[in-house]
Amino acid sequence: MISPGGIGKATAIWALTPHGARLASVLADAMPDAALFLSENLEETDVPAFRFSSLKQAVSKHFFSYHAHVFFMATGIVVRVIADHLVHKIHDPAVVVVDDRGTFAISLVSGHVGGANDLAVRVSAILDATPVITTATDVNGRPSVDVMAVERDLVIEHPEAIKKVNMAFLTGKPVGIFDPYGFFRDRMDLFGDSVEEPRVSIDDRTDRTKASDLVLRPKTLVAGIGCNRNTDKDEIKGLLMDTLWQCGLAIGSLSCLASVDVKHDEKGLLELADELKMPLRFFSRDELAGVETIETPSVTVEKHMGVKSVCEAAAILGAEKGNLIVPKRKTANATVAVARINFTS
Repeated sequence: MISPGGIGKATAIWALTPHGARLASVLADAMPDAALFLSENLEETDVPAFRFSSLKQAVSKHFFSYHAHVFFMATGIVVRVIADHLVHKIHDPAVVVVDDRGTFAISLVSGHVGGANDLAVRVSAILDATPVITTATDVNGRPSVDVMAVERDLVIEHPEAIKKVNMAFLTGKPVGIFDPYGFFRDRMDLFGDSVEEPRVSIDDRTDRTKASDLVLRPKTLVAGIGCNRNTDKDEIKGLLMDTLWQCGLAIGSLSCLASVDVKHDEKGLLELADELKMPLRFFSRDELAGVETIETPSVTVEKHMGVKSVCEAAAILGAEKGNLIVPKRKTANATVAVARINFTS
């Protein structure tokens, strides 16, 4: 069992009654990433658990610390304790409610993007319960564009357009598609001409989508970054954001930052990656020197680092030897280049 306030894809399991606590313990044993929360009014058990005196206060503290929550209690109680914390279905954690006898596992919140539908099925399999799923596309056996996006690791912009696309899927109406990288090539049976409305646009560029589109951003871009020692995070961030904006590239399509390994402890770079919640990859000087497709070699960088390029070479390597689409741009202390991962092969 993980610690309270666990991060990542951990699941919080909550119970108020003796019956609920027994079922919750069974579920926690079957889910290694779970944290078990039990009311302090219950008798102590041999199962490790975190105790709470107020369910409302405990949920308020931990709601966004977990990817998912499973509540063993009445649905009405759960609705009341989570209502003030709900933001949007693409941001809310999954919420599943199981009755006190373990008969039903109800997908309550964030069934698609958050994964509550899948979690309800998983919980039901463990407890021999019946999953209850009420999302319209699922009960009618139709695809859901938000599920399709999650499966392909696409970042959802303009989420208000999700319901228009899913309604079109439900009613058999045509849906337009703009998908230059072929992320939905296996589901083209669902789509019509690119000018039809509603339209799904899957692109890393900001100048080829319409305001009415359901915009899905593919993780196709890598930013290579070089900087002088002790360069402030804001200078690096400003250069990166200006570069993306000026080149019409979506921040939602940025998959990672990349640099040379001697920068593994560079405070500004680490702070930026943490702020953007983005992976930061480092490459050795030998690896950077082996990149032959750089466009703007630097005599100064070669003198001090032993390589002709940091930002361009790191971007290309981070993109798995993809195409350099934005050559080096710089400020007084930082450099940025952008490469695109080749998803069409």
